[in-house]
Amino acid sequence: MPLTADELSAVPFLQGHLFADVSEEEKASRVDQLNEIDAKLPGGGLQGYLERARGLLRDAQAGVNPFAGLKPELPAGISLTGAAGPGSQTYAEFERLGMSEIGRCAFCLVAGGLGERLGYPGIKIGIVAEVTTGMTFIEMYCLFILAFQNYARQTTGNGQLLLPLAIMTSGDTHDQTVELMFENGFFGLVQEQVSFVKQEKVPALMDVEARISAKGADIDTKPHGHGDVHSLLHQHGLTRRWTEEGRQWLFVFQDTNPLPFRILCAVLGVSAQFDFLMNSVAIQRIPGESLGGICKLVDESTGSTLTVNVEYNQLDPLLKETPAGGDVADETGFSPWPGNINVLVFKIPDYAKRLEQTGGIVPEFVNPKWADASKTKFKSPTRLECMMQDFPKLCTPGDNVGMTQLDRWISKTAVKNNLEDARKKNPPECALTAEADVYECNSQLLRIAGNADIEPPQEVSFLGITAQLGARIILMPSFAISLEQMKSRLKGKIQISNRSALILDGNVSIDGLQLDGALTLTGNGTARGLNIRNQASDIVAIPENELASHPASWQIRGYGLTEGDMEFVTLPIAQAASVITNVAPVGQQAPFTFYVKHPDGSLTLQHGFPPAGYLDVTNSSAATAATKQAVKKPSGGKKVKVKTGCC
Repeated sequence: MPLTADELSAVPFLQGHLFADVSEEEKASRVDQLNEIDAKLPGGGLQGYLERARGLLRDAQAGVNPFAGLKPELPAGISLTGAAGPGSQTYAEFERLGMSEIGRCAFCLVAGGLGERLGYPGIKIGIVAEVTTGMTFIEMYCLFILAFQNYARQTTGNGQLLLPLAIMTSGDTHDQTVELMFENGFFGLVQEQVSFVKQEKVPALMDVEARISAKGADIDTKPHGHGDVHSLLHQHGLTRRWTEEGRQWLFVFQDTNPLPFRILCAVLGVSAQFDFLMNSVAIQRIPGESLGGICKLVDESTGSTLTVNVEYNQLDPLLKETPAGGDVADETGFSPWPGNINVLVFKIPDYAKRLEQTGGIVPEFVNPKWADASKTKFKSPTRLECMMQDFPKLCTPGDNVGMTQLDRWISKTAVKNNLEDARKKNPPECALTAEADVYECNSQLLRIAGNADIEPPQEVSFLGITAQLGARIILMPSFAISLEQMKSRLKGKIQISNRSALILDGNVSIDGLQLDGALTLTGNGTARGLNIRNQASDIVAIPENELASHPASWQIRGYGLTEGDMEFVTLPIAQAASVITNVAPVGQQAPFTFYVKHPDGSLTLQHGFPPAGYLDVTNSSAATAATKQAVKKPSGGKKVKVKTGCC
């Protein structure tokens, strides 16, 4: 039965203030909204939420230390950095083990965020990740999953294998996310392998008595935090289904960090080797950096332990009682406590059991901003929050929880700051620095896998943000799912200038490359002895008075591309396939590479939008002669390309 205003005003709710001195219409609206919230809130509905809030608010008022009696120790796990990092035998062994597990993997994207705070009028996964191809973050993620899926199909012999993707949305992002996926044909995935789980907001609270805030007829609600991902996966039956399907691993990632896909195989290998229920990906942390530190907390009275993230604002006080005396560097120059980046791998069968037992309700916290010294009033309404990295608090003593530490260049970037905030932060973590991180990661992978000689990047600055930007190298997910696979595809002397752009797409290999310009290599086979020199497009500033006329993904960067040349090399392929890669903004048809047959029977390779009735002869022997064709775009000097569309 729905709750009434009288019931909501009495114990245990105590929300009578919401119905005093308001119209009957407002009263009815507030009752309806509270009933809707009650039906959707996990963990005991509205009553459970308010009871937990009162307890946590009393603790906050009293200054209770949540870490009292706990001694921090270094967590279990492995560091794949330095001598054990990418390129080492240790790293290779973990990658090979993880590659054998990839066919039993599921994926979860935590994508509840809007881009408004970044100056982007849409969902963050719709932001263009890099301007060289124009791929959005969500497109890049789907292409990675497709690449893992194709590899797993080949190695398992199961041509129908699908790797599932769950996307956690919020009330702010759900409709836009679903629309984006449908409009773009799920970016190559099939609809049946994608699930959407929508997170609900929670009531905002005005005081330590947990009285709910309202604005007019509307109940004031706020986001609950990404910790809801666990309960949502459980409520939708996904973890139960995945267990029944024999899936072993769940990879959880966030909306504007594509780098962790590069280390997934190695991290899966660590999880398999150590039988981790939960494996947190971590980086070397700079003391004082706004990243939580992963600690093993030992209860000195009972001896029980908990391996969990400690937020950066709580880490230094916790470490004050240790011999180090606080959050300080060790002999390496980094904090000894691994920095949490909220990339997680779960062992699905064990994870599902814990969700069945707990409902996936991660312990919450509250962070009120007090308006008075007596700590009875807030400066603004607060709410309970939860974080996905706190899942170990639901585990039992026998559960194996650990971490894998990797270098920052291969695992951590983000678009989380607008331009004004980015200018004050180090790292800035904005669109420019995230794009530069993608190029640098790919450059490093080519150096390690193929001993490539890539000219160092140069410092650039746009709208007050500085980054190191060099060769714009894009290794499409279809090129290689791991460093080990990449090693098998790179031979000979490879030299690339820092003004170059290189796109490697598909089952292609290189045996010798001299590149001082722009090249797209696609298809199936080996390109030998390529020597490409042309006038590649440049990244240049957009005049501030023209920014408003450019797409939003360009506005938050302050730069775009000039017109320039791009040489397309398509290798002979085993099956007819004309699409190379979607390089159009979301919502537009993508250009692709195709052959045009002329009246004399000759063939030429072109890139763009073909005329009606074009001839797809990509599997014919006649096409082989046309596999190398320079496609020159009209010269535009330093004129920035104007791209249309939503991104």
